Amino acid sequence: MIKIKLVKSLSGRNKKHIATALSLGLKSIGDKTEQPDSAQTRGKLDQIRYLIEVEK
Repeated sequence: MIKIKLVKSLSGRNKKHIATALSLGLKSIGDKTEQPDSAQTRGKLDQIRYLIEVEK
């Protein structure tokens, strides 16, 4: 499992990046979630890496 925390606001960001964050369960700054360690999740995290912090 990968632990993810949203550290920057989604306001004014690319619509696709906002949708990606929401699909991971991240809505507001400080939200945390755990996701399975899969290729799909890694792709999503790579797309929004400038908005999040990741722990393994």
